[in-house]
This record gives sequence, structure tokens and C-alpha cells, in this order.
Amino acid sequence: MGAIEGETTAIRVRSSFQRTVEPGEAVFDEGDAGDRLYVIQSGEIELVREGFGSSRVVARVGPGDFFGELGVVLGRPCTTRAVAVRTTRVLELDRETLESMCLEQPAIAIRLLRVVVSRLIEAETRLAALGVDDLLRPVVRGLVRRAEPDPENGIRIPTSLRGLSSDAGLSMFETHRALHHLIDRKVVRLVDGCLFAADVDTLSAAVDSTE
Repeated sequence: MGAIEGETTAIRVRSSFQRTVEPGEAVFDEGDAGDRLYVIQSGEIELVREGFGSSRVVARVGPGDFFGELGVVLGRPCTTRAVAVRTTRVLELDRETLESMCLEQPAIAIRLLRVVVSRLIEAETRLAALGVDDLLRPVVRGLVRRAEPDPENGIRIPTSLRGLSSDAGLSMFETHRALHHLIDRKVVRLVDGCLFAADVDTLSAAVDSTE
């Protein structure tokens, strides 16, 4: 995780919002609008991804670190839940404030870019370390869970990549990789934006073959 020094985060404090969150309190939930960048002034935050009734901590950040950068830059919903580990003070920066700060001090934009690139490298490294079977199991279980009978096509699986990644407790990048593998193996097929499979047994066998 990257850091933004205190003097840079203080540039537009008056147009930002300082917030204190108590242990166990969420800064934001998965699926919330990703329209803020959060800079930790004190305390600690866990970023948690939910899936199949359990949760997985994907990162832990502390003073000087920031999170929520992809959402505020790309305008995408939050893909994790941010929860305070202990009493934590954060500075919330909306998109307009962040853009103004980056224009006034390009060093901030460079720090953000470095962090985004480093996180992508970390994700690629983690994917390289994971076998595809490690990704298939939760994805297949998510597909089975959502499967509906379809008289003409066997079973229909109404879901989105975001919904499936949430079910599986994986990133969308990881979910896409597993799903692409299933399509290549002809376990599932994509027709007009919807997933279909022959039957639930075929999907389950895709999991069984990895165990």
C-alpha cells in the first residue's frame, strides 16, 4: 500500500472530510459507490472480501496508507469491505478534491500511479503462484449455487462477473481467469451475455476433478 505524506493530504482539508471509525465499524461496504479516496491518519483498516458465508482479508493498511483509489479514479463500486481494526481516523477525498490536488502537486499523482502499478504486479505474482485449480473450486461452487433449470439449454446461470467474484471471494481478475478456463474446457458456454451448462453434475465434476 502507498503513502501520502501528511503535508500533501492537508492541502485541501477544509474541502475534505475527516472521519473517525471505531473497531469493527465499516468505512464502506462491498458494492458501495467508489467515489472517495481514504487516507489513514491513525489506526488500522482491513480490506475484506466476502464469499460463501466467510470472509477473506485481502489487505491491511495503516497510517499514511491510502485505499479506494481504483474506485475514485475509475468510478467503480467498491469490491471489498473496509473495516477498522482499532479506532481509526481517515481523511476522505472526493474525486474533485483529489484531481485538484494532483494538478497542484503532480507528485501526488505519481505516488498514486506507483501504488496502482505495484498492486497490479502483486496481483499478477499472486496469480502466478496460484494454480488454476485453486481458482476453479470457489468459482464452480458459485456457478452451481446460482444455477437455474433451462428446458432448452440444461441449466442457466444468471450472474455477472462482479457477482460471481463476490460469491467466490476472489478478485474479478481471478474470477475471469477461472471462468475463461471453464469456457475453454466447454464446461460452461457464454451466450448473449448469459452462462449455460449441460447440468449441475457437469459443473460439480469440474470441482471434483480438481480435488
